[in-house]
Amino acid sequence: MITELVLASGNKGKLKEFAALLEPLGITVRPQSDFDVPEAEEPFPSFVENAIAKARHASRHTGLPALADDSGLCVNALGGAPGVRSARYAGEPKSDERNIDQLLADLAGEADRDARFVCVLALVRHADDPQPIIAEGEWHGSILKTPQGEHGFGYDPVFWLDDLKQSAAELDPKLKNALSHRGNACRHLLDRLALEQTAE
Repeated sequence: MITELVLASGNKGKLKEFAALLEPLGITVRPQSDFDVPEAEEPFPSFVENAIAKARHASRHTGLPALADDSGLCVNALGGAPGVRSARYAGEPKSDERNIDQLLADLAGEADRDARFVCVLALVRHADDPQPIIAEGEWHGSILKTPQGEHGFGYDPVFWLDDLKQSAAELDPKLKNALSHRGNACRHLLDRLALEQTAE
């Protein structure tokens, strides 16, 4: 039974979110920064490979079960780009504003603006776990021609939700968390973990 795990991230927002989600299952979450874990390489073309690599890396350095996520924006007209390169789409130094500018430039003249946010979570019980728990979530929308909204981060200002007639950056944060790719992936992960914890 898992009672403590390391989050393969130093992001305080993610730590708070995952700690709150896993607390009811009796699981304590600690950031990899508590253990001075160096950043993992993310050389793979898919979200799932990168998430597993980050989780194994954190587990190997700490000896604890580890949870990692890899997420990004996939745009149909761009063959799934920016995908796993979402955070650095416009190159270094990474910048949300520059990434959005690059995305809108690449989509200039494109009629198909359908897109989806993807989040893949990977949990390993130990570094060489042969069967990681994988949970995936998607959030479907389309890309605006100009940014809208002040909330959120990343590509949220250009991610349009037609059913709500708002961009992701215009949503109340609680509503966004309930609808988002990360929220969906978290719910799948909790279902899997709850079954596993009960079985043990």
